[in-house]
Amino acid sequence: MTIEWSRQAVLEAVRTRLLRAGAVLEGYSGVDVMAESDGMLVIFHWRRDPNTYAIKVEFPRGSASPWTGGSYTGLPVTSPDGWAVDFAFRLRLELDTGLVRRSRRTIRDGYVLLDVHDPPNLLPDGFFIGAVLLPDIELPALPDDLEKAYSILGSLPASVSPPVSKVGAWLARAGMDVTIPRQLIVEVRLACWLQAYVDNARGEPFVGQAAASWEDEQRTIARLDLVHIQPGVPSEVRDALVRLVVCEVAEASALCVVTAVDDPELHGLGFRPANGGGLALHTRSTEPPSDPAAGT
Repeated sequence: MTIEWSRQAVLEAVRTRLLRAGAVLEGYSGVDVMAESDGMLVIFHWRRDPNTYAIKVEFPRGSASPWTGGSYTGLPVTSPDGWAVDFAFRLRLELDTGLVRRSRRTIRDGYVLLDVHDPPNLLPDGFFIGAVLLPDIELPALPDDLEKAYSILGSLPASVSPPVSKVGAWLARAGMDVTIPRQLIVEVRLACWLQAYVDNARGEPFVGQAAASWEDEQRTIARLDLVHIQPGVPSEVRDALVRLVVCEVAEASALCVVTAVDDPELHGLGFRPANGGGLALHTRSTEPPSDPAAGT
C-alpha cells in the first residue's frame, strides 16, 4: 500500500521514539537520528562501551511494519508514529540478540557504522561460549552489578556458601586450571570469565575458558589474564573466547585491554605491542593505533 507520509514526518517520529530517556531497552542511549539521501542514520551509545554506534535505516516505502517487512505482526502500520514504535521494538530485539557484537564495522565520522546485513557468526560451528556462573549468582557484565555480586563472595569466608572453591568446578574436572579466575573473585577484580563447550543437548564437554580482570579502580583498563583451549579444539574457539572477552569488558567501560599472554594469534585479533611490554588493544574503534594509552 502506498503511503502519504513525508520523510520529515517519519524522521521526527523516529527521533521522538528513539531519543527519549528509557527508549528501546536498558543499555541503549540515543544520540541522534539524521536524515540522509538514502535513509536515516540512528546514532547511539550501547551500555558503557566507549564507542558511538550507528545503523542505517531505509525510509518506509509502504505501510508494512519494519518488523521484517511486516511478517512479524502481519499488520500494516497506519502512521509515522506507528512505524517508529515497531522499529523501536525491532531495534530492541536486535540489540538484545547481540547486534553490536555480531555486526561488521566501518569507521565513519568518529562513530562505528554497523552493517546489520548477513553478519558473521561469532561462535565457531559446533561450539558455544557463555559466562561462568557463580553459585546461585549469574556473573553480570556491568560494574555496579559486579560489585554487588563480588561483595557477597569477597566478604564471606570460604567455608560459607557460596564458596569460591566451587566456582568453575566443572572446568577443573575437565582438566582446566581455574586458579587465576578464582583468585580474581576473591580480590574483587574479576571482569569476566567465559567458558566454551560443545554445542549439544548436554552442553559438554567443556573445551576452553578465558578470564579478564580490572587493572584500575575506574575500570578503564582490563587485563586478559587467561585464555585456554583443550588439545584438539580448533583455534577458532580460542579466537572467539578472546573476542567475546573484549566485548564483555568494553561493554562494562574498558577503554583498553592489556595482556601478558604471549600468543602470535592475538595480533590477528587486533592486539599490538605496548610500550610497557606485553600487548594492548583499544576498545574504542576510532582510537588511533599510536595513542600513548596503548602502553598503559
